[in-house]
Amino acid sequence: MGTFNIQTEQSDSGDTALPAIGLELLEKLKAKTARVGIIGLGYVGLPLAVTAATRGNPVVGIEINPNKNSLLEQGSSYIDAVSDEDLQAVVGTKFTSSSNFAELAACEVIVICVPTPLSSHRDPDLSYVESAGREIAKHMKPGVLIVLESTTYPGTTQDILVPILETSGLKAGEDFFMASSPEREDPGNKSFSTSTIPKIVGGDGEMASILAQQFYSGVVDRVVPVSSTRAAEAVKITENIFRAVNIGLVNELKTIYDAMGLDIWEIIDGAATKPFGFMPFYPGPGLGGHCIPIDPFYLTWKAREHDLPTKFVELAGEVNQSMPRYVVQRTREVIDRTTGKGLSSAKILVIGVAYKKNVADMRESPALRILEYFEAAGSTVDFYDPMVPFIPKNDEHPTLEGRKSVPESTVTSSDYEAIIIATDHDKVDYAKLSESGIPIIDTRNVMERNSLPMDNVTKA
Repeated sequence: MGTFNIQTEQSDSGDTALPAIGLELLEKLKAKTARVGIIGLGYVGLPLAVTAATRGNPVVGIEINPNKNSLLEQGSSYIDAVSDEDLQAVVGTKFTSSSNFAELAACEVIVICVPTPLSSHRDPDLSYVESAGREIAKHMKPGVLIVLESTTYPGTTQDILVPILETSGLKAGEDFFMASSPEREDPGNKSFSTSTIPKIVGGDGEMASILAQQFYSGVVDRVVPVSSTRAAEAVKITENIFRAVNIGLVNELKTIYDAMGLDIWEIIDGAATKPFGFMPFYPGPGLGGHCIPIDPFYLTWKAREHDLPTKFVELAGEVNQSMPRYVVQRTREVIDRTTGKGLSSAKILVIGVAYKKNVADMRESPALRILEYFEAAGSTVDFYDPMVPFIPKNDEHPTLEGRKSVPESTVTSSDYEAIIIATDHDKVDYAKLSESGIPIIDTRNVMERNSLPMDNVTKA
């Protein structure tokens, strides 16, 4: 990071000096003596907490799940991005965890890393952010920096969070300082870590911006400042909408090219040889995860406040949400052609219920909808996932709770009329699937990518 242009006294032009209480915190951040509180130790909060602690910052994580706290105390990580070794190196020294929000009273930096899901009506659900804000307001002290990392629509930090925090009697910009720095975690991506992903930072005013940049410069390799909290929030929404729209485009092209007898993966790979003007995106069985299926709807909701349509965003959402049904329809066609049976008498195996390869995360996984659609059609459905031994409690898919992955040894049972590859984990023996002779509906093009025979494979 470069040096900050800090004004400590009133200038000749009459500009107001930066608050002394903020400058005191700045010195502590430079010395890494400011205690950091991180609310929520999930896929975002735990990697941030361990990274911050590894780089010398004293950190307390606030996690209301007692099972997670117990694991952390034992030095056992439940997040793939954090190794047991890295966790054990800081637990009890630079990093502790607690379920007691009163720990925040001793913190001078508080980072909010809680979920921002959608309601049953596909509207933003900010209840976790609001709840975190109320807890902070009970315990915060003057001179604290508060950062929202949860992904949300532009304006959440200032319009929702600041008013809640000011119920403490403290005033934003004078007694405490607000910033937004949306998370950019990518579970399962071994090429990037919390420390190496550039960090977008937007502050509510100059002092907040300076403090947030100083804090994150002591945690990650590169900090990228933007003009405001709204701009920071908009950056993250834009990143995820970009992916959602382009994935929706190639998913729609897949259905069109399938009807024309063309291979969408061959087409995309060919187009990707152009050295400019094209970026490859690949189709799949739908969208999953904690960001891309959800975040675009935060912007569509906010845009309605301004009487503005979000046609591309909503159309992409419709296309992506339709893909699980498309996979089921393609399977129906394959079973009709190869066995003469209908779905109502078919036994089907789904490979992978996680939303992406090599992770155990099932949030918004399209594979869960595929399972439900097959069962609604009368099929008997099993799943195999080397990363997911059973399906945990899921409010959106309650009938699937507790379902267990079949043993790997039964994956190629001749009882199955079809095998659906929904998630292309590296740990799956695709050669064995190929040798089974069972019709395979491949939504990830993994069979061809592994140079396996395609005689019994249908791309979908």
